[in-house]
Amino acid sequence: MSVLTRDEAQTRAKLLDVHHYAIALDLTTGDETFTSRTVVRFTARTQADTFVELKPAELREATLDGHPLDPETLEDNRLPLKALTAGEHELRIDAVMRYSRTGEGMHRFTDPTDGETYVYTQLFMEDVQRVFAAFDQPDLKSVFDLSVKAPAGWSVLANGITTDLGDGHWQAAATPLISTYLVAVAAGPWHSVRTEHRGLPFGIHCRRSLAPYLDPDADEIFEITRQCYDRYHEKFEEPYPFDSYDQAFVPEFNAGAMENPGLVTFRDEFVYRSAVTDTERQTRAMVIAHEMAHMWFGDLVTLRWWDDIWLNESFAEYMGYQTLTEATRFTDTWVDFGVMRKGWGYDADQRPSTHPVAPEAVDDTASALLNFDGISYAKGASALRQLVTWLGEKDFLAGINTHFARHRFANAALADFIDSLASATERDVHAWADAWLRTTGVDTLRPVVTPGEEGTYTLQVEHKGSRPHRIAVGLYDLDVADEGRHLVLRERLDLDVPQSTPQPIGKRPTLLLLNDGDLTYTKVRFDPESFKAVTETLSGLPSPLSRAVVWNALRDAVRDGELPPTAYLDAARTHLPHETDLALVQGVLAFASTYVADRYVTPEQRPAALATLSSLCRDLIRRTEDGDNPGLRLIAVRHSVNAAAHPDTIAAWLADGTVPGGPELDPELRWRVLARLAVLGATDESAIAAELARDPSATGQEGAARCRAALPTEEAKAQAWEAMFTRDDLSNYLFTATAQGFWQPEQTDLVRQYVPRYYEDAVALAARRGPAIADAAGRWAFPDHAIDEDNQALGQACLRDADPIPALRRKLVDQLDDLGRALRVRQS
Repeated sequence: MSVLTRDEAQTRAKLLDVHHYAIALDLTTGDETFTSRTVVRFTARTQADTFVELKPAELREATLDGHPLDPETLEDNRLPLKALTAGEHELRIDAVMRYSRTGEGMHRFTDPTDGETYVYTQLFMEDVQRVFAAFDQPDLKSVFDLSVKAPAGWSVLANGITTDLGDGHWQAAATPLISTYLVAVAAGPWHSVRTEHRGLPFGIHCRRSLAPYLDPDADEIFEITRQCYDRYHEKFEEPYPFDSYDQAFVPEFNAGAMENPGLVTFRDEFVYRSAVTDTERQTRAMVIAHEMAHMWFGDLVTLRWWDDIWLNESFAEYMGYQTLTEATRFTDTWVDFGVMRKGWGYDADQRPSTHPVAPEAVDDTASALLNFDGISYAKGASALRQLVTWLGEKDFLAGINTHFARHRFANAALADFIDSLASATERDVHAWADAWLRTTGVDTLRPVVTPGEEGTYTLQVEHKGSRPHRIAVGLYDLDVADEGRHLVLRERLDLDVPQSTPQPIGKRPTLLLLNDGDLTYTKVRFDPESFKAVTETLSGLPSPLSRAVVWNALRDAVRDGELPPTAYLDAARTHLPHETDLALVQGVLAFASTYVADRYVTPEQRPAALATLSSLCRDLIRRTEDGDNPGLRLIAVRHSVNAAAHPDTIAAWLADGTVPGGPELDPELRWRVLARLAVLGATDESAIAAELARDPSATGQEGAARCRAALPTEEAKAQAWEAMFTRDDLSNYLFTATAQGFWQPEQTDLVRQYVPRYYEDAVALAARRGPAIADAAGRWAFPDHAIDEDNQALGQACLRDADPIPALRRKLVDQLDDLGRALRVRQS
């Protein structure tokens, strides 16, 4: 397949103005394909050759200005338009398109619960070509008129308000000018809940089988939506630019959500079938806020080319967290960002695949797809948070509103945005952008505390890196009234780094915390006295955001080989039993289990690590026996299951259907327990089949696939491997579930033979099935528990000799770097 290059896109943008698409989709033609008819009206500025993109099962007919085009000239995904004359043109395409089972293009899903079928589009980057013919680049915006023929009993959702014309025919209102990748359709027998806010239709939609779970949460979802909508209208002078706001929770979705104007699509795990913590509800709320921010950042004003992905994602990420904090009951969202999201950015920025937030050279769409990572989201959002700290929110918002006014329903690049900011401030935002958006890597700040006269001290921040930072420094003393168990904030100093002179701090504090409040993007370290205070009184810090900064510092020190992984476990064992913030408990336990226990400790140390985690979880369960913190108890139960080294206790929970004292085992917990029993060899196929009969839902199908792949038998592993790498009939979600079950630290010897097979089979699979499955194969099917030099050598040979497609290559580069880091941590 030909990928679009930046040069080709720039050439075509100079040639064409695209005015209108009329798209007619017929979804009644069978289970494998649908019909797509497209009429495109456009103007050519001069005579030239160009092309339109299309990936059909069959190109039945194509005409340009009434003259037939030869379907045989379609090569890969390009239909040539030769000797195009200056002036107006009409292109007509009649094609048969394939449904997808990988979350790309028009994804088709049949619900195993009730047999109902649903389809929806995900047209990001290059996948619009799987649904209709298009001049597929973000700066050729157009009006889209969409009609759909759907089976009886279905309803159709789209970017604009849809009208049922009868006999299965639906018409969507024409869009304003939007980019091709933002066109959206979702069709099926949806369960819909509707309301209005400020005269605008709001709707939420899900599969019928999920209606009993969506309805109890509908008020909460609508409340968050209204609160964010109102807050954005206080921030932005430009009103919401579309005619409705629908949110559809769709099956087997590859991303968290997609910002299609007027029709945001979410993965339907956000419709909770089982108990969740308030932090998980906060995550759903943040995604709602993030996607709504995209209505302005990305949809109203769209990037000109994919090097400015950050103009979409970093802004939506920053605005999502900030607006949720300002407008909803979730007032501590930056804690979750700090302990869960920010590490994603730090990790990505220290790998060989790192790139600037705003890279200068994204040569083609395949390269661009790789940049949807922790840098474009978490690092970019952190950079914007630092920008607001440095610039002030008033000037920041003034610059944003200038940007919207200048580029509404058009496209913009980094230079345009910086010029808009510069119009609102005297500060040198161009220099700031060069330092923050054009560089890679993570700075490190380390305090140097020096005694002065009469018992006073000064602070000099040792700065490893190149970026300027405006930070807060927290000076904390022991609370003598509380027998030294807690810390009290004496003073929080504002400090610019690099410093011009040492900063007086008075008497020596018990704990000196750099980047208190987490306002910049940097690693921080402690002076010796402060590190001692951290080990003894971390849980006594008064602010959860300050504690998040400390936990991140400990996490970074482990990954850099400066702190033994067992010391991190000891800190968790000491301080998590006293932690009150659920996001912190969740984040620390996730790192302690997934990285420390599963990868960073040696096989000989792993039993002790699991024992520490089990003991910690038992403490948390005992702490919540009175029932006043069900979220904390749920976290503790989940991780207790994950850390179980012996099956007896959790097998009893499954048999009884409850944890003593609660909670009862809902479907998520039942599948979690069964998966751990499978790893431990304490269940079998008959038990998995019985559980699937109890829960035949899509989630149940995934749970069964995960359990079957986790069984510690040669037969189970062989069947799972064949399903993943040979049959090519697994959907994206079933592939992921199977891969999650396959590799287990307890089964290293059993699966050793598959480590060398992985590289050859993954390269072939990715070439056959494309980027979405390639991403899943690299992320979930990689043998990341084979922490040894042989695995690393095999991976490097694959990168050197096998030519994996870009999506898989990027994942392998990242995984092998993480593998090398785990080896270094073990050897430190």
